[in-house]
Amino acid sequence: MTRWQLAHGRHLDLGAQSLLMGILNVTPDSFSDGGEFDRPERALQQARRMIGEGAAIIDVGGESTRPGAGAVSAREEQSRILPVIEALSSDGDSLVSVDTYRAETARLAVAAGAHIVNDVHGLQREPDIAQVAAETSAGLVIMHTGRGREKLADVIADQFLFLNRSLEIARDAGIADERIVLDPGFAFAKDGEENLELMARFGELRALGFPLLVGTSRKRLARHLVGGSDEGRDVGTAATSVILRLKGASIFRVHNIAVNRDALAFADAVRERETGEEIRRAR
Repeated sequence: MTRWQLAHGRHLDLGAQSLLMGILNVTPDSFSDGGEFDRPERALQQARRMIGEGAAIIDVGGESTRPGAGAVSAREEQSRILPVIEALSSDGDSLVSVDTYRAETARLAVAAGAHIVNDVHGLQREPDIAQVAAETSAGLVIMHTGRGREKLADVIADQFLFLNRSLEIARDAGIADERIVLDPGFAFAKDGEENLELMARFGELRALGFPLLVGTSRKRLARHLVGGSDEGRDVGTAATSVILRLKGASIFRVHNIAVNRDALAFADAVRERETGEEIRRAR
């Protein structure tokens, strides 16, 4: 069991049960649901639906990260997400994450009530975001990406290279280890073979010593294997969630909460049985 410390005096206990992070794209152009929730009232309705289905965290993003997506200004990003974060935080029990690489957006989001900063550039695009996370005591998701740089040929070696550099930035900023979760960044400048290799060797990432979050939801990996419909992609996502849970992932960033919740219940039951057997053998 690991306690993940978050902003505003909150925390999450990781380990015994899978935790779900619901994706809330307040954008017109995200790859799966762009335009569906780009008005605050619709975004809030979707967030509350996901919470009701079992999401522990709502991850609010105001700029699409799909390949080829157009950039938006910091002002536009903030105008999209801050009203939603403020409304969700006023609900009281909701835990809110902000999906951004911008330091100022992260600062404003935590001030508006967000508990977690989720940086898809792993602190390496705007390193000042690490200082924001330190000053606000926010939980921090550091994601690996291969975009905009030369990668090592071995997918796990590249994970360690990139994420260890990100962890240096975090520690130099004074961020405590208990506030950090790592994300291997499935599909971020990784082709189908690299994604499968990363999934097969996922357990090796546990050597980094941090809880692991994964985001495979409706991505090309799922589409490639099971088809292009939302239903097919959600089934594929649930399959990857189960595989990665059994290899050590703790948090699952997904679009469809209910499908992944039910699939992960089986994975949790198997893990519990395995842990019990290990304890009995140790005795």
